[in-house]
Amino acid sequence: MEQENIKVLLAEDDPNLGQILQSYLKAKGFPTRLCVNGKEALETFHKEVYDFCILDVMMPVKDGFQVAEEIRKTNNTIPILFLTAKSMQEDKLKGFEVGGDDYLTKPFSMEELLARISAILRRVEKKDDNATFYQIGNYTFDYNLHLLSYGEKEQKLTSREADLLKLLCNHKNEVLDRSYALKKIWLDDSYFNARSMDVYIAKLRKYLKEDESVQLMNVHGIGFKLVSRK
Repeated sequence: MEQENIKVLLAEDDPNLGQILQSYLKAKGFPTRLCVNGKEALETFHKEVYDFCILDVMMPVKDGFQVAEEIRKTNNTIPILFLTAKSMQEDKLKGFEVGGDDYLTKPFSMEELLARISAILRRVEKKDDNATFYQIGNYTFDYNLHLLSYGEKEQKLTSREADLLKLLCNHKNEVLDRSYALKKIWLDDSYFNARSMDVYIAKLRKYLKEDESVQLMNVHGIGFKLVSRK
């Protein structure tokens, strides 16, 4: 996907920072719409088609987490990057829990913002180039559609959930090394990224609980193992 075709929805209530970010992104080839609160961001998202969301966490009317949760009800694949002044680990983990792909803590450099956007887009491009279909016990997993199915039940996955499940499927009935998974998907095996991966593992385990023949196991001190007879 070319940058010129990537339309960005930017939600930032600080008018000065918002305008600086909008101007920078436009200069880098990203058409960008600026919204000053969560309510306006949601209304704008539903009126037009966007390819990337950058959401400030602390916003009036609706905060960034609430906006992300609403977006994820109708769109599980659009990348979401959070901007936050908070450094509390619990707040950052919440960002991943509501479907965020990454976060930036203020203050940050414009170069770091661009690097984070580029890293997320590379993951999306890999996904688009590598559509794959998997059988996991009685589940079917369509990586291209981000869809996990069990009989009549369907579960849409976020980009990162799909990337992690695909990696587990590629190592089915084998131990997936924790550090390898972190570097492959999060691009860094830091302590915080390891905590966020644990959140995603717990969510995948919940999605896979219908079939007793399927287990997503923790292998102490090493990593994870997706066990399935199919």
